[in-house]
Amino acid sequence: MTQPTCKKRIANEYKGRINDLRKLWNLYSTDTEAYDDELGNFNEYGLSFDYVAPGTFKGQRKGYFQYLLSYGGPSDEFRFYTDGNFNITKIEYWFLDWFDGAKVIVKGNEYNLLSEIFDDFKSMGLVEDAYYKAVKQV
Repeated sequence: MTQPTCKKRIANEYKGRINDLRKLWNLYSTDTEAYDDELGNFNEYGLSFDYVAPGTFKGQRKGYFQYLLSYGGPSDEFRFYTDGNFNITKIEYWFLDWFDGAKVIVKGNEYNLLSEIFDDFKSMGLVEDAYYKAVKQV
């Protein structure tokens, strides 16, 4: 049996991630230690937050901040593209599975949610830290 393509699976995966993040973010916004029995704490949800410098991958022209949620097969992540002052210009959700991948441009209420999360990362110094760690390695 053949696995459906990422393009066919992405809508469901994206919806699930947004629902999880919205639930955890609402808890975290009222109490940073809040814990959901099924999902855990917001701070435990993502695997990593890093900067992927331009040219890391073949044909990659722009750098982006990667909020990695899972890896292996499949993996998924949010990509935050920013200007020189780390202000968001675009957010994408990527779903990747063994030589296949698809993306969704994040818009509307979902964009607002992810922007709030990114701003929180920024206020904690994670954005600058991730950027300068990646730039030093190049």
